[in-house]
Amino acid sequence: MTIHGHGEPGIAALDYAVALVMVAAAALYLGGLRAARGQGRSWPLWRTACWVVGLLVVTVSMIGPLATAGHESFTAHMLGHLLAGMVAPIFLVVAAPVTLALRALDVRQARRLSRLLRSRPARFLVHPVTAAVINVGSLWLLYTTQLYELMQSSSFFHLLVTAHFVIAGYLLVASLIGVDPNPHRAGYPLRAVVLVAALAGHGILSKYLYAHPPAGVSLAEAQSGSVLMYYGGDVADAALIVILCLQWYRAAGKTRALEPGMRASG
Repeated sequence: MTIHGHGEPGIAALDYAVALVMVAAAALYLGGLRAARGQGRSWPLWRTACWVVGLLVVTVSMIGPLATAGHESFTAHMLGHLLAGMVAPIFLVVAAPVTLALRALDVRQARRLSRLLRSRPARFLVHPVTAAVINVGSLWLLYTTQLYELMQSSSFFHLLVTAHFVIAGYLLVASLIGVDPNPHRAGYPLRAVVLVAALAGHGILSKYLYAHPPAGVSLAEAQSGSVLMYYGGDVADAALIVILCLQWYRAAGKTRALEPGMRASG
C-alpha cells in the first residue's frame, strides 16, 4: 500500500485548510456568544468550553502526529476514528450551537433557521434511524470494501472520510441526546432502541475486524485496532447512555409534575 503522510509537501496545504476551518468554527461560535450577550441573553460558559474541546478533538484526529500515524498503523487510525466519530460529536452536540445561533440571530434570520429545522430533509437527517444507518452503515462500508485502502493511500480522501465520520457522529448523537430545538425529535423509547442497535452494530463490526482485517492491514494490527474500537467505543457509549437516561428521567419527572392530580396535590 502506498502511504501518504500528512507532512508531505503539498499535503500541508490540506492541514492548513483544516486548521482554518476549525478556527473559523470557533470564531463563529464565539461571535454568536458575543451577539447573544449583546442582546442581554446569557449563555453557560461550560457549553462554550465543550465546543472548543470538541473542535480540538476533531483537529487532533484530522491533522498532526496522530493523523500521520493513522496512515501506517491501524491502531492509530482507530484511535483517530474514535475521537472524530464518537468523542468529538458528544462535546459538539452538548455545546448546543443551534440554540446559540437562535439567540444570536435577529428575528428574521432566526425564523429562517427555524424553517430549515422544520424542513423534510432536516427531519429525515435528524431521525435516529437515519442517523444510525448513516453512521454504522458507513463504518461497515469502509472496513469491508477497498475504501479503507483508498483512504490510507490518499490524504485528501482520508480527510474527507474523517470529516464524514465527524458529521455522521454529530447527527447520531444529536438525534439521541441533542439539546438543540428539534421539531421532529423522536420519543425516548425509540431513541433507546436505536442506541442499543447502534452499539450492537459497532460491537459486531469490531469483532468482525478482529478476524477479518481490512485490505492492507495485518492480522496483528487488525486485532489491536479492533480491541481499541470495542473497548474505546464502550467509554463513549457509556456517556451516551448516562446522558440519555438522565434526560429521560427529567422528562418523566416534568410530565408527572404536569398531571392534574400532581398539580392539585402540589
